Amino acid sequence: MTKHTTARRLSHAALAAALSGTALLYGAAPAAVAESAADRTAARVKGTLGPFGYGGVRLGMSTGKARATGKIVRKPGTGPCTGWDLKAHPTGRDEVGLYISRKRGVAMIFAPPGVKTPQGIRIGSTAGQMIKAYPKLKQAASGYATVSVPGNPRASYYFLLSHGEIYEIALALKNQDCAN
Repeated sequence: MTKHTTARRLSHAALAAALSGTALLYGAAPAAVAESAADRTAARVKGTLGPFGYGGVRLGMSTGKARATGKIVRKPGTGPCTGWDLKAHPTGRDEVGLYISRKRGVAMIFAPPGVKTPQGIRIGSTAGQMIKAYPKLKQAASGYATVSVPGNPRASYYFLLSHGEIYEIALALKNQDCAN
């Protein structure tokens, strides 16, 4: 297993930890597992994350509307936000594909491998490519960067980097209440 494969598996929890200050997700620490067929399939996925959503699920959709798309499945756990997966992109036991807030609806959507932003940034893009695509990017010392989503003033992209390479991307409402 490569360093980047391991980083990708731990990335949802890492982004949540970076945003909320805790490494625990649903009360359990993330576990690295052997690469599954779903991981290999997700690596070949094409699509665009943003500016308003991904895969038929849009930021701000209520739980009912998001469920009605038939494209999501609930993950175990409770809290102010519930964790879900996109059926087409299942995640590991301690990861989620998106969060739905009780107050704000779909609040965060995580990019599956292979999915790009409209500016062409994807998991595996370099920090230089990210900075060129998003010149107004704000970088934090904790290893993540954020930028307003072009075309959607209500949303931000969050990029998590390791060794100069993006290993996590999230599209989130600016007023989301699922992670700090």
